[in-house]
Amino acid sequence: MSPLSILDLAPIVEGSDARSALLNSIALARHADALGYQRFWVAEHHNMDGVASAATAVLIGQLAAATTRIRVGSGGIMLPNHAPLTVAEAFGTLATLYPGRIDLGLGRAPGTDGPTMRALRRHLSSASEDRFPEDVMELQAYLAPAREGQLVRAIPGQGTEVPIWLLGSSLYSAQLAAYLGLPFAFASHFAPELLQQALDLYRSQYRPSAAHPKPHAMVALNVIVADNDAEAGRLFSSLQQRFLGMQRGQRGPLPRPVDSMAPLWAAASPAERLGAERMLAESIVGSPVTVRAGLRATQERTGADEFIVAAAVHDFQARLRSYELLAQLAELKS
Repeated sequence: MSPLSILDLAPIVEGSDARSALLNSIALARHADALGYQRFWVAEHHNMDGVASAATAVLIGQLAAATTRIRVGSGGIMLPNHAPLTVAEAFGTLATLYPGRIDLGLGRAPGTDGPTMRALRRHLSSASEDRFPEDVMELQAYLAPAREGQLVRAIPGQGTEVPIWLLGSSLYSAQLAAYLGLPFAFASHFAPELLQQALDLYRSQYRPSAAHPKPHAMVALNVIVADNDAEAGRLFSSLQQRFLGMQRGQRGPLPRPVDSMAPLWAAASPAERLGAERMLAESIVGSPVTVRAGLRATQERTGADEFIVAAAVHDFQARLRSYELLAQLAELKS
C-alpha cells in the first residue's frame, strides 16, 4: 500500500472553539508522529467558522515543535494571497529550525470568499492568480542557493531548498507540476471529478528535474475508520452535513453526527444531494476490513504514490481512533 499522510484543517466543531481545534491538531500531530505517518499537512483557509488553520505557517511551527520525526507542511499555502518572498522567509525559518522536516505545498485558489480574498490581496496585483507560474518559480529561486549578483534574498530561506509541491483540483496545476518537475497532490477529497485525468496528464507530460527525476503523485481522500461500518457511517455524517450545507451556501462549525442521513437527504433537493455526493465520491468509510479493501482498490485505480487522508470527525477521540485503526491496517510501523 502507498505511504499514508494526514491532511488536517484544524476543524472547529459544533459546540467548541478555535483554541480547542488548534490544541487538538497539535495532539493529533503527536499521535501521527508516533503511529508512523509520513506527513502532517494543514491548509490555508480564511473567514471560515469551521477551520482554524488560517495562519498556516504559524500553526506548522507549533506542529513541528510538538513532533520529532514526521514531516510537517502546508496542503497548502494559497500563493496568490502572498508575496513569494514572504512565503520563502516563513518556510525558510521553519526549515532552519526543523531541517529536513518541512514541506511547502502551494495552491492557486484563494481559499476563501471574494471579499476576504480582496482583503488578503490588498497590496497585491488583482491579477495575481494569473502570475501563479511566475510566483512559483520566484519562490523556488528564493529557496535555492544564492546566485552571484542576486539583489533580493530570503534570510532565512536561501539555500534551504524546502521541497515544493503543487496542489490542485483541476488540470492546471497538474500540467504546471509536470512542466516544473515537481511532486503533485490532487484534492480529490472535495473535488474528485478530474482526478484520473489530472494524474494521467501529470505523468504523461512530466519533465524530470534534479530533485525529482520521476513524477510523484499524492491523492487526497476522506477516510474514516471505526470498529464497524455502521459507526464509521455515523461519524461520516458530520462531513456529509457539511457538504450538504455547502450546496446551500451555508458554512459553519463541523456538525455533530446523526444516526441517519435519510431525513436530511429527503429534505434536500436532488441537485443538492447529487452535488454533495459528487464532492464526497473519493471517500472510504467503514471498518478496518472495509477501508483496507477500499484503499487497495483506489491504489490499483489511481497508481497513487502516496495517499493523504482527511478525517473530519466531530468527536476528537473518535478522530484519534480512526487514524490509529488506519495505521494498524496499513501496518505503518511494520
